[in-house]
Formats: sequence, structure tokens, C-alpha cells
Amino acid sequence: MKKIVFLLCILSVFLFSYTKKTSINSNNEDRFVNDLLAKMTLEEKIGQTNLRGTSSMTKALPEDLKRAVRNGEIGAFLNISNLDYVDELQRIAVEESPNKIPLIFSRDVIHGFKTVFPIPLGIAASWDTEVAKKSSEIAAFEASAMGIRWTFAPMLDIARDSRWGRIAESPGEDPYLASLLGKAYVEGFQGDDLSNPTSIAACAKHYIAYGAAIGGRDYNTVNLSEPLLRNVYLPPFEAAIDAGAATVMASFNEINGIPASGNAFLLKEVLRDELKFDGFVVSDWDSTEEMIAHGFAKDKKHAAELSANAGMDMEMNSTCYADNLKQLIKEGKFSETELNTFVKNILRIKYRLGLFEKPYRDKSHTGNYYAEAHMQEAKKAAIKSSVLLKNEGILPLDKNTKVALIGPLAHAPHEQLGTWTFDGEKEHTITPVDAFKAAKVNINFAAGFTHSRDRSDKGFQEAIQAAKASDVILFFGGEEAILSGEAHSRAYINLPGAQEALIHELAKLNKPIVLVIMAGRPISVSNIMDKTDAILMAWHPGTMGGEALYDMIYGVAEPQGRLPVSWPKTAGQLPYFYNHKNTGRPASAEEFIEMDSIPIHAWQSSLGNDSHYLDVGFTPQYPFGYGLGYSKFRYENLSISKDTIGFNEKITIKARITNVGERASTDLVQLYIQDVVGSITRPVRELKRFEHVYLKPGESKEVRFSISSKDIEFVNHKMIKAAEAGDFNVWIGENAASGLKTAFYLKE
Repeated sequence: MKKIVFLLCILSVFLFSYTKKTSINSNNEDRFVNDLLAKMTLEEKIGQTNLRGTSSMTKALPEDLKRAVRNGEIGAFLNISNLDYVDELQRIAVEESPNKIPLIFSRDVIHGFKTVFPIPLGIAASWDTEVAKKSSEIAAFEASAMGIRWTFAPMLDIARDSRWGRIAESPGEDPYLASLLGKAYVEGFQGDDLSNPTSIAACAKHYIAYGAAIGGRDYNTVNLSEPLLRNVYLPPFEAAIDAGAATVMASFNEINGIPASGNAFLLKEVLRDELKFDGFVVSDWDSTEEMIAHGFAKDKKHAAELSANAGMDMEMNSTCYADNLKQLIKEGKFSETELNTFVKNILRIKYRLGLFEKPYRDKSHTGNYYAEAHMQEAKKAAIKSSVLLKNEGILPLDKNTKVALIGPLAHAPHEQLGTWTFDGEKEHTITPVDAFKAAKVNINFAAGFTHSRDRSDKGFQEAIQAAKASDVILFFGGEEAILSGEAHSRAYINLPGAQEALIHELAKLNKPIVLVIMAGRPISVSNIMDKTDAILMAWHPGTMGGEALYDMIYGVAEPQGRLPVSWPKTAGQLPYFYNHKNTGRPASAEEFIEMDSIPIHAWQSSLGNDSHYLDVGFTPQYPFGYGLGYSKFRYENLSISKDTIGFNEKITIKARITNVGERASTDLVQLYIQDVVGSITRPVRELKRFEHVYLKPGESKEVRFSISSKDIEFVNHKMIKAAEAGDFNVWIGENAASGLKTAFYLKE
């Protein structure tokens, strides 16, 4: 009898659990959210709009913080890394708060959690959506073990200025490539089912045009036309939203005089009405309150009024909403109906995350930190992201070569991880020195510097002696992690400290120099290019950077990256981007006369008046899409299926690609289009397609791209998105400055 009673008890518990689960799952999402909203007080509703954090150094949870959760006055937390705190705060929320609404715990999981992948600009250099997707999938898996269910990524700001510190987090300068990557990141973070406990909600940021800040100075003013906004800066966000991004973050900057956190046109008309976004919008850190400093709000209450009426759902860190929304509603300056919309947006994402069913983190989920599979994916990403910029036959090296490992990034485990790596641990980083020693290569190591900004020459002699005892010099230079990222803009983008000086000294030994750069941005190499035999850009390659670099340098693998941004000769060229306009006087190689070649007392207008700099010309050091491999390719037999098409027709452009080198290799075949004449002027080229092509020596492949009028639409001065009849140039090539050219006509 006791056994029967026990079984009945078990069955009743199961049925209760099943009934509860089924009632939530079977309920229409809107009904569930509306029913819950109807039970909430005004104070609880305001509480859902509050995103709070606490220091990881805190030894105990403050009582006032626990009280606020108990009262339903907080909707989400960020940057709480103490698991006991995560568990306790969630317990209070779901067991002691009035309506048992779970919290969302969030974190800046930008390019990996424990296993750190290359910085996002590096991932963009892979031109590989699978790399982006896999990196965010692994990051989500690892981070979710800590109870993190929301990340402030991907960053989708188009970046055209290498001085800007946050270019390190960006997908580069091209909206087409950025859109593909944005979609992939969202799919990786969120998976097929956002309620899966190992998925985390993505946040498309920073909405919008943050990368267009004047002078590349962080947080700065943005002025741009609406067609430019829609044609260049908006597409990556549209792609992320179409992919199901759960949240969007408003940017710090103002756009044409109105800060993003109080911009009703962008947050309501564009984001909600046009893009049909149904998740929630969060401010950036203190960005609502910062509208006071912008000169847009007079105080915190006014800032709350502006942000709330603009459609900002949740406020990060600052307390403008918490302190003022209730009074604003009482005064009729903001409506509870509008607040209800905010709360619905937030509850909807909590529902989709499955937090009402499973609010607690799964304690059996370990995250498999630094699992071999995770580390190998990070290594693969580093190889696919690295860009070989120069190679005068020195790479790959023979394993018997005696090499000198010199430079501040040769053995800098923390710096190698790059910006925004709160949780990566340097103890797990494999540096070049680690990898070369493990491979038992004959090396002589001398860093030469204590850090990348070191201006002292105290370590020069040791480095020179190491170089003298070696056949080849591998100089690992670049920037420390702290020199890129938020608020880390630079006016000069050359190698910091005395790195250039040491390279000049090493060059006097007449030994081959391979420069490996680890940095969060393109680095000006104009002063040292002629001193090097090869240049390899590794960005900040992450945990497995050392092993990846060893494999590339010795030919076990080849660098596969291509530039996602134009590489300037000097900061004086910035902003620089390949998809610029022609101007009325476009520069040309035939007309350009370099400054030192100008005759003394030359007649003022005798030198060709066009758009250039006298001292550095009009081209970048390396163009967008550029990158070398360990083989060479020939492009030929370009053809187009029709030279005239209508608006409902497709056109096929094809070319034959042949590996004319001595080893199997992968090339990135790129297709660009120019709309020759438009109702508003159009860029000189725009990326429309690309394909990775792997070929054995002597092997050929015909690469085909299909294009329709949909691919050449743009937003004109009347804010109409459409293709226009006219002439179009087409290139298939290896980068934005090369290629075989053809043309077609789009008829009415």
C-alpha cells in the first residue's frame, strides 16, 4: 500500500509539472504576456525596464539590491559573475517577488567566453559566415553555464575609420559582408530554439551609425544623410532582425542632432514600423542620462521623458526611468499604455528564452570550458582570419630554419586575447613562443620590450643578439589589448612605442624579417614596409593564436583571410573606404604627381587638379578584399549571360579561375558592381557576391554569380528603395581594386 501511495505521489508531481509546462507552452505568447501584465502594479512594470549590475569584487549581495528584486523593481542584471549571486537573485525573483517574474542575466560575450576567438574584425576578415556562427555558438554554450542568457553582441557598426577604437569589434566597412556576418552571429548565439538553455539572446548594436563618429573619436557626433544611413549603416541591423535578433542596443552617439537613445524616428518609425522588430531595445551604458551632456535633455527626468517617448524599452545602469517614470505618467508626460508596450516587449523575450519554465541555470551544464573541440575551432578561426599582406618568397619557412622570435606580442598571453575579453584567462592562451617551443623548433626568443608602448631601447641589444644567431627574424609587433576597443581611439595608427626603431635596427643585419601584427585595427606600415620580407596580419587572434601562427608560418596551413576594411597608408587618409563616390574630379594614376616630384616654382594649376593627397596619393596601402595565399591564381574568360536585362530577369556573370601556383590553395573570388549613373550619385564599386574557391595546382573552376535588379536597389533622395534603369559595370577579381571587367544595361 505504501508503495502504491508513493507511486501516486510521484505521478501527481509529474502531472502537476506537466500541466504547468503544457499550460505555458500551449498558451499563445501574447495571451501569456498579457495575462501576466494585467497582474502587475505600475511599480513592477517600471521595474522590468531597469537593467542593473554589481561589482564582481562585492563580497556579499547588498540588502537593498535583494530588496529591489524582491519588490519586482529590477528586470535584468549585467556583469554578475559570482554564481552564488546569480542563483540567489534568481531565487528571490521567482520565489519572493509579487509575480515571480524571472531575471535575465547578461554579459558582454563578444568574441568568445572562456575560449577566446579572434576579435570580430578578425572574424570579418575570414569572410566566412560559418566561422562567425560557430564562434558565437561556442561562446553561447560556454557563457550559458554561468547563467548568462543575453549577450551584448553582435556589434554591427560599419567602420570606415581605423582610428576608431571600436573598429576592433566591427564587421568592417562593407554593408553586404556585415549583413551576412550579422545574420550568422545571431544564428550562432540564439540557435534554432532560443529556449534551449545553452542559447543566449543576441543584441544587435549599436543602433545606429556609431562607426561614423567624427574623427574616429569614440562617442562623437554623427552627421549623415538619410540615404547614406539607409544604404550603408542600416542593412546589417535589418539582416540581424530578419534573423530573429531578440534585442537591439541604442548607440551612444547623436545622429543629425538627436541622440539615439531619444530618437523616436529611428526607434519607432524605422526599427518598429519598417523593420517590424518585436524584441526589446536597451540603452547603452548610461546613454539615457548622457543626453544631458549632449545638450538634448536638461536633467534626468527630462532624459527619461525623451527616451521613453522615443521607444526605449530598457535602461542600462543609469536610473532615469526608475526615478522618474511614475511621476511622468502622473503628470501625463508619458503614458502607462506606452509603458505596457515596453513591458510586453521585455516579457516576450523572457518567455522565448524559456525563463518562466526554467529560470535557474542548469548546474550540470559545465560549459566544457577550453574543450579540445572549442580550442580547435578557435585555432581554425585564427587561420581563416589572418591576412597575408606581403610575401617576397620567405613564407612558408622550412622547419629546420633557425628563427628569432622578437617583439612585444611574441609571448603576451593577455594581450593576444584582444579587447572585450572579460572572462578569457591568459593561463590558457597559447602564444607563439609556447607553440614554437612545443613544436621543438630551433628558436631564439628576446621580446625586446616589456610591452607594446615601451619606448626604451634597453632590450634592443638582446633582441639583436638573438637575431644574429638566427636565419630569419619573426617580429611579433602590434598593440596591447587595451589600445583598441571602447574609448581607445588613436590619432596615429603606426606601431606604438619603439617597435619601428627596433625593426630598423634589425634590418641592418640583412636577414629576412617577417612582421606578424597583432592589433585591433589596421596598422600603418609605411615606415617599415621596405624593411620586411613578409607581413602577416593576425589581428588579436585569441586563445589559440600561437598554434595558428605556427601552422601558417611553417606552411601546415595557409593564411586565408582577406581585408574587411581598406588598409590606409597613414591615419591622414582616414576615413577611407573602397565604396566611396567618384567626385567631379576623380584621381587617376595618369594625372597624379607625388609631392616630391613637383618642380620648384610649378605653375599653380599645372599639376592636375583632382581628389588626392600630395604626399600619399589616393589609394590605400592595401585595398578592401586584399590578401595573399601561398599560391597564385589566374582569372580569365569573363562572360555575362546578357548585356541587357529587365527588372524581372536575372543575369549570370562567370569567370574561370586557375591555380597557377605549386600548392593547393583557396582564393576568395569577389564580384563588384558599379551603378554608373543614379538619381543620387553611386559608389565606384559595391560588393555583391563572393565565393571561396579551393583549387589544386593546375586545377581550374568556372565561378558563376547570379544577380538581379534586387541586388542593385538603393534608397534614393525620396527615400524610395528601388533599382534604376541604366548602365552597370561589373568586376570579378581578387579585391576591390582589381578584376576582369564587363557591363550590362538594366532597361525599364
